[in-house]
Amino acid sequence: MKRIFLSILFLAATTCTLAQEKTTDSTKVEALEEVLIKSVRVDADSPITHSNLDKEELEKRNLGQDIPYMLSYLPSVVTTSDAGAGIGYTYIRVRGSDASRVNVTLNGIPFNDAESQGTFFVNLPDFTSSVQNLQLQRGVGTSTNGSGAFGASLNILTDGVSETAYGEISNAVGSYNTRKHNVKFSTGLLNNRIEIAGRLSTIQSDGYIDRASSDLKSYFLHAAYLDRNTLIKALAFGGREETYQAYFGIDAETLANDRTFNPAGMYTDEDGNVKFYDNEVDNYAQDHYQLLWNQRYNNKWSSNVSLNYTYGRGYFEQYKEDEDFETYNFDPIEIGGETINTTDLIRRRWLDNDFYAVNANVNYKDNDVEVSSGAFFSTYSGDHFGEVIWAQFAGGSEIRDRYYFGVGDKNEFTVFTKATWRIDDQWSVFGDLQGRFISYETSGTTSDLITLNVDQSYSFFNPKAGASFQLNEKNQFYASYGRANREPRRSDFEQGIFTAEKLDDIELGWRYASEATNISTNLFYMDYTDQLVLTGAIDDVGAPIRETSGESYRIGLEVDAEIRLSQSFTVRPNIALSSNKNVDFVFQRDGELVNLGNTNISYSPEIVAGNIVEYRPIPNLQFALLSKYVGEQFMGNIDSEVSKLDSYFINDLNIVYELREVPFVDSILLNGLVNNLFNVEYVSNGYFFTFDDDFSEPGTITTIEGAGFYPQATINFLVGATVRF
Repeated sequence: MKRIFLSILFLAATTCTLAQEKTTDSTKVEALEEVLIKSVRVDADSPITHSNLDKEELEKRNLGQDIPYMLSYLPSVVTTSDAGAGIGYTYIRVRGSDASRVNVTLNGIPFNDAESQGTFFVNLPDFTSSVQNLQLQRGVGTSTNGSGAFGASLNILTDGVSETAYGEISNAVGSYNTRKHNVKFSTGLLNNRIEIAGRLSTIQSDGYIDRASSDLKSYFLHAAYLDRNTLIKALAFGGREETYQAYFGIDAETLANDRTFNPAGMYTDEDGNVKFYDNEVDNYAQDHYQLLWNQRYNNKWSSNVSLNYTYGRGYFEQYKEDEDFETYNFDPIEIGGETINTTDLIRRRWLDNDFYAVNANVNYKDNDVEVSSGAFFSTYSGDHFGEVIWAQFAGGSEIRDRYYFGVGDKNEFTVFTKATWRIDDQWSVFGDLQGRFISYETSGTTSDLITLNVDQSYSFFNPKAGASFQLNEKNQFYASYGRANREPRRSDFEQGIFTAEKLDDIELGWRYASEATNISTNLFYMDYTDQLVLTGAIDDVGAPIRETSGESYRIGLEVDAEIRLSQSFTVRPNIALSSNKNVDFVFQRDGELVNLGNTNISYSPEIVAGNIVEYRPIPNLQFALLSKYVGEQFMGNIDSEVSKLDSYFINDLNIVYELREVPFVDSILLNGLVNNLFNVEYVSNGYFFTFDDDFSEPGTITTIEGAGFYPQATINFLVGATVRF
């Protein structure tokens, strides 16, 4: 089926390039690019809370760190990294919601994994280099494809068509033996119709945490056909990552004495010496193939059709000591009269998956009304299995034996219609109706050798509405309501959770725009039913465990501003103040169920603030001080002091200088980034766990609490140069 689908993509792209030739210009290119994102983006004056980042802004700090770190200074955003320095496995939270609750689309196609609902940009290294622009909608936002947005949605548009040919060579080096190298090219529009462009990248880093190395490679290719009313793109992009595991974290004592220590791969040899397995790695590859057809029929009507195939496969490898034969279907063996039924071994846990999607939208726009309707269908199949690749003793085993195997199949169908009506020069209203239908089936066993048979279907209706009022040229007010529903993910089903979540989101906003100042202010109230909150605990592969909290809510204020103090100075502060509560949270403590009343939702700081101070002494030189404050937060839902992460305040220094009119080249862009300028020792993430101890005293049960921490890098730097021909 893979070959058939890829052949369809190639045939469609080839056929479309034979269409009748017509003239083009920059305005038409941009208008056709906009058709692609019409179904998932909102305009600047819409009643939806959002932030935009364009290519120019991204280029300033694009030195190898992942996309979550490019978003670090947006309102309500908190980022963290396993390796400590933003390369490798990186994560994002928006309004306290983790990445599995942030809906991410690439050119309108879902990027979230269908089963885990997570987003792993480590599988697309250096993807920032191929991003044209992105939009982060906070809250429910508008209808989009894929899993429901319970904290935010991130809509990413890849590189647009370049009318002129160019070539780029970019190199960066930095702390922890970090280096990034890429090359980019574009043919420009050949005969004003066809463009071919691409990128190859490699990123390597030893990481701040011991052995938390990353070896990342990626590619991006697109071919585009353009005439007056048609834009067709065929894209192939993907990457391969090999990262040494760093998801175990460390306890408080180790944090104080040896904060870069990494227990991953640790074992004891026959002589009692502590060693570390050198290949305790995560190894995964992911390839994406997309065909995008944007058509403008006249000044009012346009459409977009997208086809997608994503192929992912890989494993993580572990050295395990004294494992039971029974777990791996080994037969006991006799050696020297002694029965052997445990062994040291190396295992790999595999995931092999295929994701197909088709998306179609029709758009209508005139002076007063704008309507977009569409349908989306996707099908996913994932194989989960484990293999032992070496064992000290392996009675009765065969090469490539699988000690567990499970399959997950998921289908999704979504339809929506959204419309904006500009009633007059002051008032406009917005409506959005979405139906989402999911079926999910599993069979086989989990990595814990537990049978998992799931056959669940969900039907969701997600209405959204809003209104904007333009008081005058400078002041606009808006209000919106949105509902989202969300199905459990695979790990939730493993925990016996089958109930879907529901969110009602109300947003009230004010936008002020003058020649020197832009301010966006909004109040939000997010009311959850059966929210799946992180318990703070992680499973044996570092994935967070969730539980249903019943009733919960988030209420807050966000302020985002840009103030131009002079031609040289600009200040861009933002702050988010929020209260995030579980209502009447019930917890089993010391063997008894206790109602703790209203407790703080895990990983939800009450204060998140950022600021960027930019200084341009001359047009092509910029200095920027980037600041981030994250208030204290709890890693669990029971307000335990053991689970508390301290607040932190960090600053980065970014320097950008562009050399123009250089002989033999178009320009040279030099940029540098000093992260954590003031050398703060901080922790941005961790885990919290509890367990019942019934052995301390007969007849009593005592709840024991513990925590682990992921320390982040102290002062470090990255410097780079991009030469454009």
